[in-house]
Amino acid sequence: MRIALLILGAAAIGLSGSEPLGAAAPSFSGAIEPVQWSDLRFSYREGCPVGPAQLRVLRVSYWGFDGRSRVGSIVVARRTAPAVVTVFRELWTARFPLRRLQPVSAYRGSDDASMAADNTSGFNCRFVGGTSRWSMHAYGEAIDVNPVENPYVRVSAVSPAAGRAYVDRSRYRKGMALRDGVLVRAFASVGWKWGAAFGDYQHFSTTGR
Repeated sequence: MRIALLILGAAAIGLSGSEPLGAAAPSFSGAIEPVQWSDLRFSYREGCPVGPAQLRVLRVSYWGFDGRSRVGSIVVARRTAPAVVTVFRELWTARFPLRRLQPVSAYRGSDDASMAADNTSGFNCRFVGGTSRWSMHAYGEAIDVNPVENPYVRVSAVSPAAGRAYVDRSRYRKGMALRDGVLVRAFASVGWKWGAAFGDYQHFSTTGR
């Protein structure tokens, strides 16, 4: 009988996902802090349109694809930081999942590597691909969310490559951005615009560029 009870107890825990059966979900946490060198080591360089004093790192709660709560970090412009915390609070409340949430410096400043890792990221001092024009990421005023589930699609090119499985936007899978969906609404609530009009489904920015 004791063995049977132990098995039933283990099954109950397994069914509960990330939290013990009957436990209250953890509360959202969101902190705005000055950036550290480790946050910018590979994403900032001399000549960027904003300096470290104009940037902040956010430490915010998010839900993983496995249903577990986590705390991640993202670097954004100081002036947009409170609004971005509001966005992450809304995503937390809706339990919208994120795969990873790390500064691009964790990927040595490589946008391609960050996208391939399905990492949600903000500031990165870089140009718009194929141009000499600063990306909104270089101002800390753009965020790419779940790049695999929300790839950049331009004619037959898809970035990251794993995002090809999500080019069909009519078949919803978790983590995807949809018009009128949770993710798009959360950013729209603070005035940010979605890049779907030019095939950049992961991209949200203050200007729409």
